[in-house]
Amino acid sequence: MTYKSTLRGAVCFAALVSGSAALADISAQQVWDDWKIEMEMFGGSVATASEDMIGDRLTVRGLTLSTVDEEISSVLTIDELVFAEQSDGSVSITTSDSYPMVLTAQDGAIITILISHPGLEMTVSGTPDALDYALSADSFTVALQDIVDGDVTFSGDVQVTGNNLTGTYATRLGDMRNTTYDMQIASMDILVDVQPPGTMGEYVTGGGRVTGVDIQADITMPRDADMDNPEALIASGMALAGGYTVDSSEFVFDINAEGDEISGSMSAGTGSLTGQISDQSVSYNASTTDIAASFVSAAAPFPIDISLAEYGVNFEMPMARTDTPQPFGFGINLVDLAVSDAIWAMLDPSSVLPRDPATIQIALSGLARPLFDMLDPAQEDAMMESDLPVELTEIELTQLNIALAGATLTGDGAFTFDNDDLESFAPFPRPEGEVGIQINGLNALLDNLVTMGLIPEQELMAPRMMMGMFARSTGDDQLETRLEVTGDGQVLANGQRIR
Repeated sequence: MTYKSTLRGAVCFAALVSGSAALADISAQQVWDDWKIEMEMFGGSVATASEDMIGDRLTVRGLTLSTVDEEISSVLTIDELVFAEQSDGSVSITTSDSYPMVLTAQDGAIITILISHPGLEMTVSGTPDALDYALSADSFTVALQDIVDGDVTFSGDVQVTGNNLTGTYATRLGDMRNTTYDMQIASMDILVDVQPPGTMGEYVTGGGRVTGVDIQADITMPRDADMDNPEALIASGMALAGGYTVDSSEFVFDINAEGDEISGSMSAGTGSLTGQISDQSVSYNASTTDIAASFVSAAAPFPIDISLAEYGVNFEMPMARTDTPQPFGFGINLVDLAVSDAIWAMLDPSSVLPRDPATIQIALSGLARPLFDMLDPAQEDAMMESDLPVELTEIELTQLNIALAGATLTGDGAFTFDNDDLESFAPFPRPEGEVGIQINGLNALLDNLVTMGLIPEQELMAPRMMMGMFARSTGDDQLETRLEVTGDGQVLANGQRIR
């Protein structure tokens, strides 16, 4: 929470556009007052050495933004802020080129971070209830200055630099406080070069670049938000939505820890992450393409190379008690996972298994009706005591695609659920529907595992008999099974009743 509040302050410092004097639509004092409200809303304590209004310029000196929680406290200090009213009715804002943020951990360790953004341009326009900010900077840097833990002082190069930053930031006041922002960063450079004190030549070095960063967020907060009671915030109307996209990323690293050395590189193509949380629902969606990694380690006698065409994970879940079913879903996507021949040679030196890339794709969707407001602390005890806090209405297997070592598994299907019948499949509602599964190359895979000596032949007798009972052959090493649950509670496998 401390980190978030200082970060929110930093976001404020990067979101405003020109101002005025007598004809101003918004005054310098009104902008500064809004800053203080927002910083305090997110758990900060604001103090200044002086605030002087001379003509059309408000100069704030010695600003400190302090936050405290159980694990860590922080103090952000800015020497000077100037809010200047412009002739077009906007306010321009300038700030010190750099300022420190000091984090103090519960154990007494002190971390000092230096934030710098020379040439940052910020302006704000609008009215006190509808402020529109804009910002731009050639670069900004967040860098570690040092870590002091007792008698030990640790320093090194650890920094992130963003290049060619532009963005907008807006606040709207009504019954709630709504904040939106949209930031673009042409590239971000990452540098790590540290040698921990008191060690024998240990080090961590690395660097990287992320290009084409685009960040958006939409935040709704109660105007009387109590950050000391975060459990109640969502129940009282807080909502967060946002995410980012990147065009590409690449990293290199070299680590020596306790005599073990590992070095390598990683890269990825386009990537995205979006998520949202409110009292109505929670969702998350992440995806990255063209992932590649290469490692060399003293513990391994050969390089390790891994690639993945696509990785993704997503889920969606309703969180509010409702009279009508709401959508939910889950998915995982790993496409064309491949490893180097050196790894295959270690696992399968005789080249028994096909070395095709592996794929795992699973997607489920459906409708469900929460019986509680699941993010309301007042309903937590009742929800935990309930056998079924969510009433499931329907579920569909929209994708099943698994390919591994020459075998493939595919399928689809759907079920509906009768929540008036909790006896037939107690304690769950009675399902009705069917799912079909197709398996290709399974027998060849099992034979290969026997050839490799991983599974004794005799231990496969029972699994092969089970496949014969519940699956039917549709071709050369092709199996299919269809599981059906009828309206009267019967369970059928390929038309044969098994319940």
